[in-house]
Formats: sequence, C-alpha cells, structure tokens
Amino acid sequence: MAANPELQAQITALPHKPGVYKYFDDEGIIYVGKAIDLRKRVSSYFTKQDHNKKTQQLVRNIKRLEFTIVDSESDAFLLENNLIKQHQPKYNILLKDGKTYPYLCLTNERFPRLIPTRNKINDGSRYYGPYANGTALNVLLELIRALYPLRTCNFRLSPENVEAGKFKVCLEYHLGNCKGPCENHEDEARYNGYIQQIRNILNGDLRIPKQYFREQMSAAAQDMQYELAHQFKVKLDKIDAFQVKSTIVSATLTNIDVFAIASNEKSAFITYLKVMNGSIILTQSLEVTKKLDEEDAEIMAPLVMQMRQEFESESREIMTNVAIELPLPGVTLSVPQIGDKRKLLELALKNVLYARKEKESMNERSKDVNEVRIMETIKKDLRLTELPKHIECFDNSNFQGDNPVAAMVCFRNAKPSKKDYRHYHIKTVIGPNDFDSMYEVVSRRYRRLVDEGASLPQLVIVDGGKGQLSMAVKALKDLNLWGQIPVIGIAKRLEEIYVPNDPLPIYIDKRSESLRLFQRMRDEVHRFGITFHRSRRDAGTLKTELTDVKGLGPVTADKLLNKFKSVKKIRELTEAELIAEVGKAKAKVLQDYFAQNDAPSHPMPARQLPG
Repeated sequence: MAANPELQAQITALPHKPGVYKYFDDEGIIYVGKAIDLRKRVSSYFTKQDHNKKTQQLVRNIKRLEFTIVDSESDAFLLENNLIKQHQPKYNILLKDGKTYPYLCLTNERFPRLIPTRNKINDGSRYYGPYANGTALNVLLELIRALYPLRTCNFRLSPENVEAGKFKVCLEYHLGNCKGPCENHEDEARYNGYIQQIRNILNGDLRIPKQYFREQMSAAAQDMQYELAHQFKVKLDKIDAFQVKSTIVSATLTNIDVFAIASNEKSAFITYLKVMNGSIILTQSLEVTKKLDEEDAEIMAPLVMQMRQEFESESREIMTNVAIELPLPGVTLSVPQIGDKRKLLELALKNVLYARKEKESMNERSKDVNEVRIMETIKKDLRLTELPKHIECFDNSNFQGDNPVAAMVCFRNAKPSKKDYRHYHIKTVIGPNDFDSMYEVVSRRYRRLVDEGASLPQLVIVDGGKGQLSMAVKALKDLNLWGQIPVIGIAKRLEEIYVPNDPLPIYIDKRSESLRLFQRMRDEVHRFGITFHRSRRDAGTLKTELTDVKGLGPVTADKLLNKFKSVKKIRELTEAELIAEVGKAKAKVLQDYFAQNDAPSHPMPARQLPG
C-alpha cells in the first residue's frame, strides 16, 4: 500500500538507527512502535503485501509520522512502553500501569514502622513489592506483626523527644503488641534486630527468622521458662504455616521470573510467577486485547519488560513458553524443556490456560445470561405465556409487481439460526398484493411444520401493519393453529407493535432490548429477502429478451448468456461466430430478431390541425 507523497518523503528521510516511531491520523496518535532500524521497519508497513486486515486498516489511516532516535534497543523498549501508557493508541496493546499496586514500606526513621502504601516517596524508606493484590500483602503484614512487636504510632521518636517525655504508651503496649519505645521501654538494638529479620522475610528468605525463633525457644526451655518457650514455638509454627501456604517449587531455583502466554483470536493471557529462594512469592495474570493480530512472541516481549519494571524484579533469569528476544544485558532467557525448570514453566502455563478457559467460559455464560434477559423482556413486553426461545419473522418483496418473493428468518435463543432461514416464491398471488402474499407464505410455512411434526415457534412477527397481521392470523386459523402461536405485526415506525383484535398499537420503550431485537430481525429479513429478490430479478432481466425469441429455446438462451454475460455482446457477434455457437438455423433466427429490433421505427405522421 503506497504512502502519500508527504508521508513517503518522511519515510525516505528516516535514519538507519534504533528508535521509536509514532503514527498519526487526523485526530492524534494511533500507533507507537519500536525498531532497531527505523527506516527499514517503517518502510515495511507500506511495501509488504501480506499484512492482515487490521494492519491494512492501520496503514490506511496513517497521515503522518514522528520518530525519536535512541541509543539502544533496550531504550527503545522502555520509551515505547512509556508512550503507550501515556497516549493509549487505538492500535496498540494497552499495557497495565502498576502505579496503584500496593507496597510494604519499612520507614526510614528511628524505630522503623512497617506500613502498607500505594505511593512511593523518595524519603529513604525501603519499599517491598509491589504486590499483585492486597490479600497477599495483608497476609504477610499480619504474619510480621504477629512475630515482632513493631510500633504502629507515627510519633517522631527522636532521643530528645523520648527523654523529654513527650509521648505516652498506647493500648498496643498494654496488649503486648508493642514494647513502648515511645517511653524508652524498648532497646533500640534489639528492635533493629527485628527489622533485619523482617527484611529477610520481605525478601522471601524465612531461614534466618526460623533459626532465630528456634534458638530462642531452645534457650527459654533450657532456662525452664516454658511459657516463653511456648510463645516462641507459636511464632515458629506461624512461620511454618505461612511457608506451607507458599508454593515450594525447588530449593535449587532462586530468583527466576517465569512468564507464560496463551491466546485466542481476540485476546492474549499472560501469567507471571516470581520465584525467590525456591518459593513462588508473587503471581499475576492479566489479559490484553489484540489490536493487529500480533503473534504471541510480539505480545510477550514488551509485557515481560513492563511487568518486571512494575514488580521491580532484578532476577537474572527469565523463563518463557515462547522464545523471545529482549535487550537485557546479563539476563538469561530460555524456554526450558526438562527438569525442575520445565515443571515450573508448566505450572505457569497451567495457570494461564486456566485463566483463558475461565474468561472464555465467563463470556459464554454472560452471553447466555444476556439472551435469557432479552427473552424475558420480550415475554414481559408482549405479555406472553412462555419464553420466546424460537421466533420467526416474515417479509414480502417485489419490484413493480414483478418477481414477488418472501423471506423468513428464524432466531433461536435471541440469536440468528441461519440454517432455518427460508426463501419463498409466491405461487398463488398475481401482482403486488402483500396481504395475500403474507397469507400464502405463513400458510405454507406452518402447514409444513405441522406435516413434519416439527416444533412451532413461540412468537411470529410479520413485517407490516394491521393488514399483513390479519392475513397471518387468518392463515393460522385456517390451519387450526390460532391460539397456539402468538403473532404480532411491526409497523413502519418500529416502536408500533400491532397485536390481533386490538385496533391500537402497543408502544414499547425505544431503549427496550425487545425493540432492539425486533429491529435486528426486521433488518435481517429485509436483507435476506432483498438479496433473493435481486438475484431472481437480475436473472429474469437477463433472460427475458432471448427467451421471448421464437425459435430459440431456454437451454440455448442460457448457454449464450452464461458464456457472453449480456445480450449486447451476443448482438455484436458475427454470423460465423453465431453459427459456431448455436448452429446455422438458430443463428439465422437470432440475426433476424436482432435486425428487426434494431430497425428504426417509422415516424408518426404529423397531426393535421383543424382548418
């Protein structure tokens, strides 16, 4: 697809350097991409012939472009991600912004506090996380507070303030949850020892805290302080219980990021497992909508960069289920095939396949719920006695009285059932008579269903007002089906619904789902009927002139029209060409017919005005 001259000039001026490019339409940025070679990458959009439909649509909408040169492919990755998050272009996969993920903050102050927060401030505090959800954060916070007597107040506990007696212990002190550093009851060195152990826990390493409580329990038991020993035993059990809940993969696997992707036509699903010290300490799954039919590797590469950045991963090993390339010096990327690493990758893949299946099932359940709701609405609006799971809609079509036809569309569970659609040639009606045509097709349809023992619809719709409706009712009465099938007529103004034996229409709310489904069915039966009518009318228009030629049968007319497509081209054939096609006798019949019809008509004599 060729670019316009102005755009082509921009492409020609692009450098052979790494960078990021932005495509614009008349309203703004529609796509952001990265490239190792800007000119080659951008040119490929306009020179390749095998783009999918979505990419072709993107290219058609490009009016101009801008670019930014960067030093490396890694810089291009990061800049592309930031621009996508900032501008949300319509043709890009929209990457998650992790600004609202929660953290655990170990404050930078005397007697540090451990507090949950969603805002990172550059004040010297140490932030752990982010955590994929608040539940995981709260479980960890409750564990730490159960193990260590941390303060929760926000007093400024400087030595001067504490010595001056500015603060008083609170209820947490009396409950034993805090040792009262605000009144100098807590030894600062011991408190800092707690903080160091908390850092180990937050880093995913439970070995040092477990060893500490085990040693304290043994020492207390040797001193026959059994109550104190029991307290340490309870804390040790809490750590064990927490560790059991954590997924232990292998003690030999440390600091690994695992990513798995699975996709369908519309979306891609990605699962991220963060492994530290043999345990999975973080899991996150997300869904992204495909914009340009991207391959899995194309989708995964920027998301790996994005999620590592959001969850502040410094792992030097990344495992994926599809091969990708990332500009991350010192980081190993692999698709493991055997061993513990393969088992870990299969765990991630199992999670992402489950996420995809669950979302697809949810969509199906949502569709089912929507369809039932629509049918319930129709039942309520029309005061039906049963749910209209099977609805049929009829329409007539003719052109100036010629080629009269009719069509019926069938909806089951509020969705088109195209295998049940039917066309009808009007057989018993001469001329443009919509009323009698409606009687004929309704009679033919339901006589056949009765003869075949097939199920009848719960609702019949005829496109037209009271006249068409009355003829549909007459047809049902003549078939002894009146009272078994509800029938309504839709006037030209769609919101007017006519029911039998009522001269006044029912007015349905324009926002009603009933009305929207009726409109959809009427549009569908119009489309289906008109398509059939046009094909029949066009065929009739082509063949009428030749089939009216005496001495020329329909088989010969069909043969000529199929080969030459029009009467005009047949008329232009030479005598020898006609003989070769249909023989000498029929060729003479055609030539005589064309000569007679091509002859100029005699002018009418001038009318004499009375003298």
